[in-house]
Amino acid sequence: METILPALRRLRGRHFLTDLDYSREELEDLLTLAVNLKTLWKKRPLTPFLPGHHLAMIFEAASTRTRVSFENGFAELGGNALYLRPGEIHLPGRESIADTARTLSQYNAAIEIRSKSNETVNELAANSSVPVINGMDHDRHPCQSMSDAFTILEYAGSLPGVTFAYVGDAAHPCNSLSTTLAKLGLNVRIGNAAGYEIAPELAKKAAALADENGGSFLLTNDPLEAIAGADFIYTDCWWWTGQEDEYSDRVAAFKAFQVNAELWSHTKPGAKFMHCLPAMRGEEVTDEIADSAASIIFTQAQNRMHFQKALMLALIGIDALPADPDLQAIGKALLA
Repeated sequence: METILPALRRLRGRHFLTDLDYSREELEDLLTLAVNLKTLWKKRPLTPFLPGHHLAMIFEAASTRTRVSFENGFAELGGNALYLRPGEIHLPGRESIADTARTLSQYNAAIEIRSKSNETVNELAANSSVPVINGMDHDRHPCQSMSDAFTILEYAGSLPGVTFAYVGDAAHPCNSLSTTLAKLGLNVRIGNAAGYEIAPELAKKAAALADENGGSFLLTNDPLEAIAGADFIYTDCWWWTGQEDEYSDRVAAFKAFQVNAELWSHTKPGAKFMHCLPAMRGEEVTDEIADSAASIIFTQAQNRMHFQKALMLALIGIDALPADPDLQAIGKALLA
């Protein structure tokens, strides 16, 4: 449903490295823009707000959804996206991060990066004269958490008061979901296995954000405590590339956190299942749940593109009102 658009010009030129750099109002404004863009997309996918603009996409790690959603999304906005990977550019190794940032800034309206290092993302942003978007680093995945907030908004109608439960490993999505959703006023419950919890300082920050924004925050080692009464149940992979040596220990630690028919029998009627994907079916989730009527995982995947289109459009901005009548409401918001 199309909603009234806020003034968005103030977001122009900013980096998006973590949700913590944005106020609740700014995050809500990005969600409102995403709602309007998805509504427009259902009418016409191609909305040329950014003709002649280019997006550099640096990927140090493999990706399906992040790459495709950014590349296709930017094309739908009328621009051109360029996929850059190690071995095709001089980063890492022969050229400094700073020089890479300064060079790419000469050609592109924005830079998206998926890196194995928070420091690489931060240094790239510090030396770029165009917006840098964090497509995931070692600890953070803010585009995922905001896209998930958009999906919850679609299904719940509003965010304050919604109860969200995460069960599984404290990896990048879990970290960002903890703070993003707490800031947006949800009741956030994080169920991590003992020894695999989110960092204490992050839990403290999420709890403070929940207090400030009318929600609540719970960190527990009991998956049933996490999911009790929750409207949305979320899980993610138990292990990532580079953790293969920990596989057996991780599978043993997370066995009770598998989202299967037994665990799902304890959920609230009407609860929805979420997963950022890729799913290691048979490990953190069974086919029975992933393919059930409760599952909204592929809507989540699609919504990556809609939120990221909103993010790129707000950060890059436009210089003149589009002549196309279909684009003028959003255009006025970007110029206001």
